[in-house]
Amino acid sequence: MNSNILFMGYTRSDVTNLVVALAVALIVIPLTIESDYWYASILIPWLCLALAAVGQQIVMGYAGQLALGAAGFMAAGAFACFNLILRVPYMPFPVALVLSGLIAAAFGVLFGLPSLRVRGIYLMVATLASQFFIVWMIDKFGWFKNYDTSGIITAQDIVIFGKPFTTPLEMYLVVVVVVAVLTILAINMTRGSTGRSWMAVRDMDIAAESMGISLLRTKLQAFAISAFFCGVAGALFAFTYLKSLEPVAFDIKLSFKILFMVILGGLGTISGAFIGAAFILLFPVVLNSLGNNVFHGAIDATIISAAEQVVFGALIIVFMIYEPLGMTKLWENVKQRFQFKRAPKATLPKTQTT
Repeated sequence: MNSNILFMGYTRSDVTNLVVALAVALIVIPLTIESDYWYASILIPWLCLALAAVGQQIVMGYAGQLALGAAGFMAAGAFACFNLILRVPYMPFPVALVLSGLIAAAFGVLFGLPSLRVRGIYLMVATLASQFFIVWMIDKFGWFKNYDTSGIITAQDIVIFGKPFTTPLEMYLVVVVVVAVLTILAINMTRGSTGRSWMAVRDMDIAAESMGISLLRTKLQAFAISAFFCGVAGALFAFTYLKSLEPVAFDIKLSFKILFMVILGGLGTISGAFIGAAFILLFPVVLNSLGNNVFHGAIDATIISAAEQVVFGALIIVFMIYEPLGMTKLWENVKQRFQFKRAPKATLPKTQTT
């Protein structure tokens, strides 16, 4: 099949933005940021959660399936990667990462089957079962945790081509490369025939089926690819950020956090996953900094935590009512207004009078 049918071509601005983003991520940031805190606590979790949000965007923003349970697929990918490296001799980390994503994709297909019969809030409740089932299965059967009784397992070192990646900067570079490759693939899929099939099912599945689009294949494909992205994100999250594996780290709160990233960032946009993840991750840091520096610790930490939830809830309501496309659309509006002001005004030619 012709590759042009599957993947749409990039425009010049797309290539420019991609080159600039990679240059900043791979050259500017490593040369300017020396603090391990920024890599270990800000950049690495942001990229991992943004990748999981991209997976949530595929199934929810593009395919229109209200799914909840991304953290469950992240747990499946994380523990699959741990067991593959543990039990398969000489298993390379990149291969284990891909296989862990495929294992998570199998769970995505399994729990995506209810989408063929139910929709809306009922589908969200049905897919929520994946969250509880996967975490329960990992916690119930000791084989997944290598029969460790402590409940917390130390993740293995990342070794690629015989070189261990153990420092925060080295692990950040690994995460950047994986996230960049998968993000490019996601953009290609959403712009090609695959993405058009997802959006057709999202807008009106009956009309899409009458046009020859298979609802079974399209919906399960979206669930599988979404779970694959979440599985890879979960493995990176455990091996580079948590540096340990415990089922509690992938609870329902993480699934809701990823859902909030998608809604606030903007449904149906890949960039919205990164913007929403940055806001959800950085807003508590900014709020705590204000509480400590401006009010000098006079505000209790529980009040600050409650204020975070109130702000998130209020923003979700506001965006769902007034701007469903989220922060991405607001950013596009700002850029358009700025470009309009910079554009030269057209002058009409003077008419000669007799």
